[in-house]
This record gives sequence, structure tokens and C-alpha cells, in this order.
Amino acid sequence: MANKYQIIDGDGHVVEDMEAITSRFPEAVQQQMRWSNPFPPLDHLHSANAHKLPEGSFQQVGFEGWVEFLEDVGIDRTVLYPTVGLSYGKVVSQDWAIDLARSYNDWIAENYIHKSPRFQAVALIPLQEPDEAVKELRRAVEELGMCGAMLPSTGIQLHLGHKYYWPIYEEANRLGCCLGIHGGAHENLGMDDLHPYAPVHALGHPFGQMISFGGIVFNGIFDKYPNVRIGFLEGGVAWLLMCLERFDRSYETHIQHDPRAEFLQLKEGEAVSDYVKRHIEEGRIFVGCEGHEPDLAHAIRTVGNKPWVYSSDFPHEVNNEFCKEELGEVIESEELTEEDKTAVLSGNAERFYNLPSGL
Repeated sequence: MANKYQIIDGDGHVVEDMEAITSRFPEAVQQQMRWSNPFPPLDHLHSANAHKLPEGSFQQVGFEGWVEFLEDVGIDRTVLYPTVGLSYGKVVSQDWAIDLARSYNDWIAENYIHKSPRFQAVALIPLQEPDEAVKELRRAVEELGMCGAMLPSTGIQLHLGHKYYWPIYEEANRLGCCLGIHGGAHENLGMDDLHPYAPVHALGHPFGQMISFGGIVFNGIFDKYPNVRIGFLEGGVAWLLMCLERFDRSYETHIQHDPRAEFLQLKEGEAVSDYVKRHIEEGRIFVGCEGHEPDLAHAIRTVGNKPWVYSSDFPHEVNNEFCKEELGEVIESEELTEEDKTAVLSGNAERFYNLPSGL
């Protein structure tokens, strides 16, 4: 696989070293800390529940373990997202959020990005205080060499299209960097009392992405900030197809009063689905996909092959063999062209994260 195709993992995960991260907090804060994990819990649904996972899931891997995984599976490069840090949007204290973002970003840059060109990562930025988020995004990209930032799809104060967050999009527009939206906190999505965990996991990620996507599209973020690239990770591909269908019909019958022209701006005769496809074509919208996506070929026929970014999710609910099988399904698919496979396996990730080509 590695010889025929370059493979870029567009959504891997680190296992955070909490001691190393908290050691980077200001000394005065460290003296007042009463626990070792600086992040809030994801939700009450992940815990106090019993279910089996594939053998080897959630390995406690560090840098060397990640290199071994890349070598064994045949992946050239990866872009890293947090694990416990997926709950970052739930931090209530603004000062804590600022210190935590800086400490996490310094830690991941030092221990992954600066150790090997095979690793890139997205930063945490304190959405809790957008002015500080702007500063940290700038520092992460310009000083630490990170490719952009993660925005939590759930567990945050306001939906991601809200005007409160517009300064962040403005800075990302200036920097020309990416913003990767990622879920993980599944509370307050209508499933808080759903006791089997499988449907919570199945629905939590796409629900969060659909809400975030709706807020961003209909609040005109792509119109206002034409240099921003936004990715929607770990929700599969089918949610986007549902949005295209539902958004078209609803917008025909519920056209928003917009005297300040702040919402999405459609061209004459353009449907919302056409608007989305236009921004996909222009390299503005990306969507994470895994290997065994039964709707991937259909999704490519619907919107083209430009948005889809292969994502391993390692080392979460997967192991090496699982990832090899998923990649094999993409590579051996008779429904996908060679151009489709190259786009999904590496080309789109290079464009979204602005990675050097053919490293």
C-alpha cells in the first residue's frame, strides 16, 4: 500500500502526558492545582458504562508508538488531535483555558511536530475568550509551526457560526490556516439518558458536526472569510448528504429575514447544496472519512472527491490491523477511480492542512 499510494492520516490522536502538560502551567497555578488531569470530563456517557472494544484500542502510545504504527500500517504522515483534550470546550474558567491551551500546544509541538516532519498537529485555542483565542492561534501557527486549530463541535458556549467567534475566523483568514472541527463530548444532544453506548457514539459525532456545519454555513462564514479552510472530522460522510438534502428544502420555505446581510449569500438561482458544492470545489470545506464508509462512492458522485480526508482515529477504537483493513477497502474499491483514491488518501489532506507535497 505504501509503495503505490502516499497515505496521510488526517485525524490521528495523541495520548496526552498530563504531567508534562501541567508542568508548563505558570508556577502560581501549579501550586494551587489539586488534580493531575487539567481537562474536564467529556461527558457522563463515556464513563460508568461497560462495553467491549477491539483489542489494542486506546493504547497508551507516545511518539515512538506512533512512529511504529505509521511504519507498520504504511502511513507516511499524520495530523494529530487531542484525546482527553476533546473536552476542552467545556472548560469554564477563562484563565484556565488560556493556560491550558498554551501548555498543551507547547507540549505537542515539542514532542511531535519538532521531532519529525511526519507529524503535524492542530492547536487548542481558548474559544472561551475570543481575543485570547486569536493570540494563541497566531502564536501556534507563526511560532510553533502548527497548521491550524481545533474547534470543539460540542461542549462549547455558543454554536460555531455565532458572531462571538468571528474574530477567530478573521485571524484564520489572515493566517490562511485550517480549522478542524472535532466532536467527542456527547452531552446535551438529546441522548443524555440513552444507556446503550453504541448509539451515543454512532450519533454523537455526526449530530455535533451537522449543528456546527449549519451554524457556519447559514451564518455566512465562508462568505466573510474566503481564506479559511474548515474540516469536519470523525462524523463519517453520510451526515453531509443529509444536510444537503434538508438544507435545500428548508431554505426554500424558511428564508431568513436578513437586513444586515450577515447570513449566507447565495448567487442567483443557487440552492444551498450548490453553495456548499461551490465552496468544496474552492477548497474551503473538508470532511473526515474512514476506510469502511459504505456511502463514500455515492458521496463522491454527489459532491466530487475534493472534500474527503482519510482519518485513522488511532489509537482510539482501532488497532493496526483494523486500520490496514480500512485502507485496503479504499485501495481495492472498484467504485473509486485512481484519482479518487489519491485525493482521499493524501491529496485532500495536503490541501486542507497545507502540508508540503510528497514529503
